Amino acid sequence: MKLHKKDRQKILKETIKENPFITDEELAEKFSVSIQTIRLDRLELSIPELRERIKNVAQKNFSEEVRSLPIEEVIGEIIDISLDEQAISLLEIKPDHVFKRNNIARGHHLFAQANSLAVALMNDELALTAKANIKFVRQVLLGERVIAKAKVTGIDHDKGRTIVEVQSFVNQEIVFKGEFSMYRSRKNG
Repeated sequence: MKLHKKDRQKILKETIKENPFITDEELAEKFSVSIQTIRLDRLELSIPELRERIKNVAQKNFSEEVRSLPIEEVIGEIIDISLDEQAISLLEIKPDHVFKRNNIARGHHLFAQANSLAVALMNDELALTAKANIKFVRQVLLGERVIAKAKVTGIDHDKGRTIVEVQSFVNQEIVFKGEFSMYRSRKNG
């Protein structure tokens, strides 16, 4: 059963408020309407597109928190962070991220997302990658959304190193794993 426009827009607004990271495609499926209808509804309700919503959430919530690099230098959009503990970012794979002949994402974009998230996680003015052990588990394709989850798994206070494990997923399927040994200027953690 299709909803009347007013009812659909009211529920649409509530849905996006609850989950600002929901895509137009997911909304169109939820309401059994076209993607264009969702876009028009968002326009009428002055709700920005997904990319802008993610940026707004990140800037509002995390720009004061991230110390080790400017938030705009993080590859992907930070959607959650607790310094020296864990962080999550989202990267939408766009045409400039892929090889043109096969629409497979270039590995350095996945690495950059994971590495910059590991740097952002450090509660320090200076954080650099000292060593990385990475594995690409499966190809990522144009249009897929990569969720990277980073967590601190160890701290060596004497050497000023923090170990950060990052796993990247597309629809709950792991696509990338990395362990980053991060140098930090503060040895006391």
